[in-house]
Amino acid sequence: MTTPPSGDPPTSNSEASRPETRPAEARPEERRLSAAQRGRMRELAAEYAARLPGRDSEALANGLGARLVYTDLGERDGAYDPEHGVILIDRKASPQRQRFTLAHEVSHALLLGDDDLLSELHDSFEDERLEQAIETLCNVGAATILMPPELLNDMLRRYGPTGRAIHELSRYADVSASSAMYALADEAQGAILFAICSRAGGKKLEEGSSGRQRRAVLGAQRPVVVRASAETREVKYSLRPGTQVPDDHLIAVALDSGYEDGGRSYVPFKSGRKMPAYVDAYPDGRRGVLVSFRMEEKEKTVKTEKAEQQAET
Repeated sequence: MTTPPSGDPPTSNSEASRPETRPAEARPEERRLSAAQRGRMRELAAEYAARLPGRDSEALANGLGARLVYTDLGERDGAYDPEHGVILIDRKASPQRQRFTLAHEVSHALLLGDDDLLSELHDSFEDERLEQAIETLCNVGAATILMPPELLNDMLRRYGPTGRAIHELSRYADVSASSAMYALADEAQGAILFAICSRAGGKKLEEGSSGRQRRAVLGAQRPVVVRASAETREVKYSLRPGTQVPDDHLIAVALDSGYEDGGRSYVPFKSGRKMPAYVDAYPDGRRGVLVSFRMEEKEKTVKTEKAEQQAET
């Protein structure tokens, strides 16, 4: 359900970019949709959310006049039955997953109510591509309902495009860290990569765990890996899930210490290429480390240093 991003940067002019895939909550096929189509979906979602008395589960469903039912759905997260006015949600999913799924199914209803947009999609896509495009737009709608632009901009204004911003947005909007990460990547400006990293095979920790508890549970012998990543539109490359982070990288240090850290470092691409970046690593007891790589800030820092050195001479 995803459009493979361009992958690691080539190590030479002749090396082809390596494709990657994203998890289900990523932005599947979004880049094959037009800006107008995405914009229309955001308009529908924003208008719907503005009419609601709140954004709790009951309010989200009641806005459609739909009945909300939690049941076993097997491998499915949810479904919308317009004929009977019922939204089904998998009762075994996490509360955050249920919430995003509910907003996603509401977006299906909004899309079904817009004949022009639906007709345009049928003209532009066929078969599996059509289904993927619809699912993408419903993810766009869900993100807009739960994380409106004003909230995203507030988080970016307060915390900058950082791991801390991912954490705070996830907590405030009651969504998963990956959903928060993708939303921030869509809204943030500049050449920035975001990532969620943790020890391979590591267990979840309670918030407030000490460094000793973290090492005991996560296991220092297990490598730190990228679980998910997202990039702003100014970035051509992305980090592949499973990419290993060196033990001496700032990310691994922050994970082991349990303290937020930031400084000049690099993006550890799977190919072995190291792209200079300013790295911010925010340990999250439940999910490992939430990370941002700001490439253009690194470039600005280097230019500033060179200007200062020239001024001194």
